[in-house]
Amino acid sequence: MDKKTSIIILVILAVLGTAYHFIWSGDGTEGEVEDPQGLVMDPSQDGVDPLSRLEIPYRLEDSEAEIIEHMGYTLSYNNSYRVPNWVAYELLETEVITAYRSREDEFSPDPMVKGRQAYDRDYVGSGYDRGHMAPAADMRWSSQTMKESFYLSNTCPQNHNLNSGAWNDLEKQVRYEARYYKSIWVVCGPIFEYSNPKHIGSNHVMVPDAFFKALLAKRKDGTYASIGFVFPNKACERNLTHYVMTVDELEAKLGMDLFFNLDEKAQDKAEAEIDPYGDWRIRDEILRN
Repeated sequence: MDKKTSIIILVILAVLGTAYHFIWSGDGTEGEVEDPQGLVMDPSQDGVDPLSRLEIPYRLEDSEAEIIEHMGYTLSYNNSYRVPNWVAYELLETEVITAYRSREDEFSPDPMVKGRQAYDRDYVGSGYDRGHMAPAADMRWSSQTMKESFYLSNTCPQNHNLNSGAWNDLEKQVRYEARYYKSIWVVCGPIFEYSNPKHIGSNHVMVPDAFFKALLAKRKDGTYASIGFVFPNKACERNLTHYVMTVDELEAKLGMDLFFNLDEKAQDKAEAEIDPYGDWRIRDEILRN
């Protein structure tokens, strides 16, 4: 390629780059556009930045965080506590009804965690389950997502009766709602109420005082419904409605802004309202039976 041709190509590229920048940022919105679902996307990342997804929360308080994107979910990992700050994912109806992978039960360290993390030996003899945040049953749609669900970055020390009881009931409800709404956004994680929590194992994996889960779905009329849950890290024998709150109430408890990529007006309305029976079909009876 001669010098003259090279110069022409560079000029063309420069013109295209300027036009691209003008199109996306010339309206004063710093490149943000709203897609038809109400998500605020960042075109500088071609709309694929994991932090621009609807299920990803925005942390209002400073915390140690290592953001990791897996195929099935995204998490914020706390290297000091050796548990996630949160785990978030979108669950589709097709992922629920086409699930075909069997549960593997092979827990392992997360190969994408760069700092300190938990190991399986930390849980052995601790009296706590390796409590999934993104459950294996939601990740059965591929061998990769099933494997990822057993990364210890996706687990917290969890009371066995909670893990097999009310927490499991809610996981089943989430899959039901994914089939009903065709798609549901989920964010969940641990809650630490004290500055010096109990820990297990040689790596000092911190034991949460409670767990939260927030759900968001789009109704057929285009509006959004949300709901929040908080469970103490102990046996929870009451029905799911006992642990319900609005997402606004949950955000105040967590110090996080959940579903912040949703259009502001839609977010304000959805997070202030709650209808456990109408929008979420939460039944009074225990589901595990």
